[in-house]
Amino acid sequence: MHLRPAEDRDLPALLSIHNHAVRELTAAWTTIEDTLDDRRLWLEGRRADGLPVLVAVDEADQVLGYGTYGAFRARPGYRLTAEHSVYVATQAQGRGIGKTLMLALIDRARAEGYHVLVGAVDSSNEASLALHASLGFDVSCRLPQVGHKFGRWLDLVLASLVLDDREVPPAA
Repeated sequence: MHLRPAEDRDLPALLSIHNHAVRELTAAWTTIEDTLDDRRLWLEGRRADGLPVLVAVDEADQVLGYGTYGAFRARPGYRLTAEHSVYVATQAQGRGIGKTLMLALIDRARAEGYHVLVGAVDSSNEASLALHASLGFDVSCRLPQVGHKFGRWLDLVLASLVLDDREVPPAA
């Protein structure tokens, strides 16, 4: 397995992984599946904003998972904080792909001058919470019943990782 930037030819795989999460998991808090055009616009938007979309691929260059990050909140005071997302294809889970993608996103966020990386995780996703903890993320808060899917309320856990030791933020 290796990582590379997502390319247009990866869009069907990105769509499949995303829509599986929409249909089957509480990792994506929506019930509306994307179309190929939706995913294309999403990828183009990430590129236009200078945001990474990394794919993990096998030796045959088949996409096993992807990771990205973007704005945590819309206000300028949050500009040094990013929120990440990592999704791994069902058949590729348990092989360290999520961890590899997370480590690459952490390295890239540090290199790009971000101060904090945030993960928003469904509280029942024990594997994701354990992964975050293993990488040094701290649970910052738990927001009870802020979402719902599959006929039940979902609690959101925010896990954060401080990426550097700056005592004051840089001037805007």
